[in-house]
Amino acid sequence: MEYEAGACDVAVIGAGHAGIEAALASARLGCETAIFTMNLDSVGNMPCNPAIGGSAKGHLVRELSCLGGQMPVTADEACIQYRMLNLSKGPAVWSLRAQADRREYQKLMKGVLERQERLRLIQAEIVDIRLENGAVSAVVTRSGAVWSCRAAVVCTGTYLMGRTIVGDVAAESGPDGMHAAGPLAGCLRALGLSLRRFKTGTPPRVNARSVDFSKMELQPGDAAPEPFTFDAGTAPVNRAVCWLTWTNARTHEIIRRNLHRSPLYSGVIEGVGPRYCPSIETKIVQFPDKPRHQLFVEPMGLGTEELYLQGLSSSLPEDVQAEMVHSVAGLEHAVIQRYAYAIEYDCVDPTELTLTLEARKVPGLYGAGQFNGSSGYEEAAVQGFAAGANAALKLLGRPPLILDRAGSYIGTLIDDLVTRGTNEPYRMMTSRSEYRLTLRQDNADIRLCGIGHDLGLISDERYQRVLEKYDQVRREIARLETTFAPPSDPLRTYLEARGQPPVTTGVSLASLIRRPPIDYLSTAPFDLNRPDLPPAVVKEVEIELKYAGYIEKQAKEIREFRRLEAKKLPPDLDYSSIQGLRLEARQKLAAQRPNNLGQAGRISGVSPADVGALMVYLSAEGK
Repeated sequence: MEYEAGACDVAVIGAGHAGIEAALASARLGCETAIFTMNLDSVGNMPCNPAIGGSAKGHLVRELSCLGGQMPVTADEACIQYRMLNLSKGPAVWSLRAQADRREYQKLMKGVLERQERLRLIQAEIVDIRLENGAVSAVVTRSGAVWSCRAAVVCTGTYLMGRTIVGDVAAESGPDGMHAAGPLAGCLRALGLSLRRFKTGTPPRVNARSVDFSKMELQPGDAAPEPFTFDAGTAPVNRAVCWLTWTNARTHEIIRRNLHRSPLYSGVIEGVGPRYCPSIETKIVQFPDKPRHQLFVEPMGLGTEELYLQGLSSSLPEDVQAEMVHSVAGLEHAVIQRYAYAIEYDCVDPTELTLTLEARKVPGLYGAGQFNGSSGYEEAAVQGFAAGANAALKLLGRPPLILDRAGSYIGTLIDDLVTRGTNEPYRMMTSRSEYRLTLRQDNADIRLCGIGHDLGLISDERYQRVLEKYDQVRREIARLETTFAPPSDPLRTYLEARGQPPVTTGVSLASLIRRPPIDYLSTAPFDLNRPDLPPAVVKEVEIELKYAGYIEKQAKEIREFRRLEAKKLPPDLDYSSIQGLRLEARQKLAAQRPNNLGQAGRISGVSPADVGALMVYLSAEGK
């Protein structure tokens, strides 16, 4: 029996990392919002790795901080070990990663949702989305509660038609033994959305008391850890350590001997898995000559003995998993608390969405996270923020939030999904951004805090601090360009010690710092009037000086990118009438309706010649 349960502006389906950000963004922008989860105890769950950030993913979290998202704030409250990755490489790929206390993170996130104004957190399964005049008008729970709404954001994660698989044992299930969401998939198909089947997996978890850490390599946190939020009140504290061990020839022999029992190779698993986070079975098959694979042994939290074996994802039968785990150094007597499993789930073809993450066929319906074909908590969170914000902005009559790929990793992620699509779970990587030297994690504040401020989610005070920081950066660079160190014995000795040729005339400090072996701090003896600057300002000064030529080259590329992005394509353009367009291009352009010429050129199947034909058309039309 159905009944009218209430009304809201925006209904968010799912309270994982995408749903949380969607609901908070909507509510904080002023819309009455309801977020529905099948189980209140699964809010903000980390069913896979209990960590936030990582290569490129740390960029996403830093960017989310500057827009006003919640994940970076809660991560800084709940994380127990911080490490900056890729420090041996250039600053474009430096990425912050932090190990989280899984249950503390969940507790904190649930509390944030419960205390947020204009937001209701409700335990219920949504089984239907209803339309009125072709647009979203209500969501319906399994118990028959009808919630009228003007927009809905689907953030179903791996629950939608979820099926867990261990060996030949398969069960309809979400992660961690939760119920799967079934009826909603049929509803979405009935609305005209094209769903597909993806797959991901998790590794075994073991009890720390049964592990011999003396056979493993210690992985401590950074000596001076940095937070995800730029203006955190206090620096994070490392309260835990991780360990590193490796598989070996015996491990690989066990896996090869049992490949016939792997659902990946027996046909039991139908979904497409992530290329960049493969199972251990896939690693052994694809890299047969590799003698060992890294395994990171990571704590699940401060209040548990449970350890996560990152790198050992599997769907092999339990008895094979036990033999495999016990073959690894330090894990010979490990007690397995949770066996690894694969999970299949339904998701949408993201090319059916616009850059606001709204479905083209269903006004008012938005998608985010793994429902959009991505993988990872961080990818989910930033999509959730974008989808929830855009749902609210549309209802409020405000301009949409569309981040382009030249301005953020978030924009790159969304553009890749919506414009290019994906045939496998999409993972953000620094290599996906052609502008990664400009889109560093350290300068996310100047890139995005202005947008967050315009949205109303970044305070005046915080934005002013960002402007003042970069004013300091500009002033210091200008000072270094005009401050000279004359030739002297100390300077000659300094340069010789760093393998640098001596100078015969005065040299600017900026010129010195541009030399690879020289840094800002070490030039202090030759800079008598150096101001006392915060470390964050010093870092920006040094990066801007050392990479000035490359940054300027990339700036030119971005200007050209934005020139094409500025050439708008009418939403009702009849592509079949444009001379010079190939048939495939006409079909793809008509289906995806790109916003502009730049986006049109990134659609698979649209060639440079097709873009040229569009340019001729726009020119002839005076556009």
